Amino acid sequence: MAENSSNCIKEFWAELPRANEDFLGAIRDWKNVQIAVDDETVWLKGFTEEQAISAEIQQLPDFILYELREGLLFRKNALVPSRKMRTALLWSPIDKALRLTFPASNNNYFGISEKVKVRLTPGNEEHPVVALLSAITEIKENIPGQLKFKLEKLEWTVINDKALFLGTPLLSLPGKTYWTKDGHLLPAGFDFEFKNLSSLLQQQYNKESDKWLLWNEDGTYLPIKKGDFRPLSISSFRLTEKMKEWI
Repeated sequence: MAENSSNCIKEFWAELPRANEDFLGAIRDWKNVQIAVDDETVWLKGFTEEQAISAEIQQLPDFILYELREGLLFRKNALVPSRKMRTALLWSPIDKALRLTFPASNNNYFGISEKVKVRLTPGNEEHPVVALLSAITEIKENIPGQLKFKLEKLEWTVINDKALFLGTPLLSLPGKTYWTKDGHLLPAGFDFEFKNLSSLLQQQYNKESDKWLLWNEDGTYLPIKKGDFRPLSISSFRLTEKMKEWI
């Protein structure tokens, strides 16, 4: 009895320019994927059907996914092939072949890398805000008038001349708001240009998950230890004002 070809497992290949190979760090833990390179192109194969439609794949720049059929490579839903299957490539597991390179951090505001360029762009989705960064001089008269139960829901820390409040609901105070993603605090209305970088950056700069990474729109960030936050209260706020000689 002939085999029903509709029941065959699909085999996926993919290509992207070598200039963008650093972005593959987001999928380097997919041990089933194989990788090979030629002069200008990175080739990949071995994706599962679930991986082939994943967000990590869709967000890779200039990434082209193919389905292999009888030695020919077809783009998704295409009726005619785009190219022939490449031969004479040296394949290796992606987790062993791909080595991520990042510059050393200086624990301060800085542009993360010229090789792995991090950009924030206006996002299309709305996210609830969980943090507020306010100049202390602008809010010091407002905090004593807040209701106690509202303050008890928040934690805070001081960054130079600013106060960073964390929790919900936030106080109605002037300042800049943030939403949270994978341990990052991103400006409200913004997201990473390549969303798959989120977890990758955490792996590199926050391996112990003991910090918040507070981002600016220009792609710089400040690491803030979670242990530096303390419960917000009128007394703790006033004490900080005295210590900083703001009164």
